[in-house]
Amino acid sequence: MSDQDDSPDFSLLRRLLREDSQSRPSDEVLPEESVPLPPPPPRPSHPKSPVRPQVQDESVPQELLTPSIPATPPPASVLTPREQMQRAEEALIQLREKMAQIAAEFAQGKLNRAQFDAIYARYSEQRLITERLLARNPESQAWQSVIRAGHTNFLKLHYESHVISYTIYDQDNFALIHHTGEIQLEHTQLLAVLQRLKSILRERGNPGPANKNLSDGRCVLFVPGKISVAVVIFSVEPSAAQVLRVQDIHHDFERANQHALSQHDYNAERMVFPHRALFEEKKY
Repeated sequence: MSDQDDSPDFSLLRRLLREDSQSRPSDEVLPEESVPLPPPPPRPSHPKSPVRPQVQDESVPQELLTPSIPATPPPASVLTPREQMQRAEEALIQLREKMAQIAAEFAQGKLNRAQFDAIYARYSEQRLITERLLARNPESQAWQSVIRAGHTNFLKLHYESHVISYTIYDQDNFALIHHTGEIQLEHTQLLAVLQRLKSILRERGNPGPANKNLSDGRCVLFVPGKISVAVVIFSVEPSAAQVLRVQDIHHDFERANQHALSQHDYNAERMVFPHRALFEEKKY
C-alpha cells in the first residue's frame, strides 16, 4: 500500500464512496453508465420473391373447346285413341259455347246482322266438318286443322258497319241543315220519306229510329228528333248499339244548337256537329 492510500484525504474519499454505494438502490444506473440497446432482429439470408403465374407452354398443343349442346327434350307422349276422342269432344263443346256467345252478343246489340251471320256460319261449318270426320274415323286428328282460331276477328271487322254519309234536315220544311259525306238518296225518294215521317210525328209522336236496307246492300237510318231528323247511310245494316249511338248523337246536336234551330239559323259557323266523331273513328 502506498503512502497515498494511507493518507487521511484518500481514506476519507474511499469511505464516502463506500457509504454512497450502500445508500443507492441496486438498480439505479450511474450517470456515466450507458444502457445497452436490444439486438436487431435477424435478417433473412435469402428474401422471398412474389409468386408469379405460371406461363403455359405454347409449344404443347391444347385441347379444343367443344360447346355443350343442351339435351333434347323427350318426345311428347302419343295420345291414345280414347284421349284423342276426349279432346275432340272438348273442342266441340267449346264450339257450341262460342255459337251461344255470338247469339248473346247479337241480342245485346254488339253485332249487326251481317257480323252475326258470317261468324255463326263459320262456327257452324267447323262443327259440322268436325262431327263428320269423327264419325268416319274416331282416331283421326284431321279435326284439329278444322278448328283453328283467328278468323273470327277478321269476320267481325270485315262485316262491321261504317257510316258513309250523315245528313240533317228540318222536320217542318225539309230544308237541308248540314251534311257530311255524299248524299246517296235521290231527292224525290228522300222527300217522300220525310213527308211520311212528318205525318207520323203529328199523328203518333216520335216513332224512334227506323232503318231500311237499300238494293246495293247499304242501309239508311232515319232518326227523328224534336226539330230535325238525321238521315244516316251505313255500308251495311248497323248493330243495335250503333243505332243507339246515332240517336244519342242527334239528341246532343239538338241540345247544343237549340237556339239556332229554333230561329231556323242554319249557319254552320255558329253550330256544332257531334256526328263528325263518327267519321274521325275511321282514322284509328
